[in-house]
Amino acid sequence: MAATDRSSPTTPPGSSPTTPRAEGSDRELADLEAGLDALETRTPPDAPRWGRLVRTKMVPPLVAVALVLTVWQIAHLSGIKPDYVLPGPWDVWNEIDTMWRRGTLLDFVWTSVSRGLLGFAVAIAIGTPLGLLIARFAVVRAAIGPIVTGLQSLPSIAWVPAAIIWFGLSNGTIYAVILLGAVPSIANGIVAGVDQIPPLHLKVGRVLGARGFTAVRHILLPAALPGYVAGLKQGWAFAWRSLMAAELIVHSPDLGTGLGQLMENYRTLSNMSGVLASIILILLVGIAIDLLLFSPLERRILRNRGLLVRAGG
Repeated sequence: MAATDRSSPTTPPGSSPTTPRAEGSDRELADLEAGLDALETRTPPDAPRWGRLVRTKMVPPLVAVALVLTVWQIAHLSGIKPDYVLPGPWDVWNEIDTMWRRGTLLDFVWTSVSRGLLGFAVAIAIGTPLGLLIARFAVVRAAIGPIVTGLQSLPSIAWVPAAIIWFGLSNGTIYAVILLGAVPSIANGIVAGVDQIPPLHLKVGRVLGARGFTAVRHILLPAALPGYVAGLKQGWAFAWRSLMAAELIVHSPDLGTGLGQLMENYRTLSNMSGVLASIILILLVGIAIDLLLFSPLERRILRNRGLLVRAGG
């Protein structure tokens, strides 16, 4: 009597039958692939793009400004200080409006902004190669690295008396203070960026023949870009602060009137509304430069590297 064949007639020769475990693994793999696909799929936003921008980008700072103005007005009305010492927001606004009507407001702002941008550009030209030298050569780092770090912590206003002796009451004094304040921050920023580059990137570059300026242009600077941009942002902050410190002290009819000199003029006249108006203008310029230049640049770099997620998918 022939033996009964218990093997499945649908199983092809040479292949193993499908088991429940294999079927479960296939389902898990399919679920994993579906999940990864869902991560890459752009989900439709819940609200229009402008609505999200207004809600997340415009409303919070407006609420903060309104809160500050409210506290300021309450302090003014409480009489804790005389009006000539603590003017109200409306008094300060009237001072800014007066400068605008006289046609001098933009001149004051442009005098300082043009000085700051020119000094910052020269600081980039000096601080970038200096930072690369410190980052790439151990001898240079040991020799001047601590000095550059120490210069970064030195208050910019400390350079003003020495710069006046060196260059007199001239633009040279102002630009010298800007450079001494901004160059160390830019140099240290690029050093930090280069130090964070994985060694494998540098080895691959050498294998591919990248040497000298080619390696700097195509490997070092692109890889160190996040740290470099952070150094540039900090360098601008130091440049702007250094400029205000220099303008507060260096006075000459040939130099024109910047925001720092304007604030000192108001202080001489004991015009507290003008002093506060000058401070607000200095603050607004700093915020505008960050919003128009550095913040978009940082977002673009982070987004290109996959480190920043777009709102709404």
